[in-house]
Amino acid sequence: MLSEKDIRILDFEASWWHFPEPKDRAIREYLGMSSTRYYQALRRLVDDEGAETAYPLVIKRLRRMKKERKDALARRIDNSVG
Repeated sequence: MLSEKDIRILDFEASWWHFPEPKDRAIREYLGMSSTRYYQALRRLVDDEGAETAYPLVIKRLRRMKKERKDALARRIDNSVG
């Protein structure tokens, strides 16, 4: 079950580019939380089955971005070792 806060976070992530201000400022104004707390909550929600059911496109995009970051880090590590 998603909390009201989780729903607001996922709603925001689904449409943050519609806000006229930078994302970190929009997080503070719309959600009333720091961007650090916001990204912590998003990382938790990426692995939440309820979030995937309710927001499949958002969660798939976040998972893809997470995998891309992980792959890029692995490539950097491989390049520095090899």
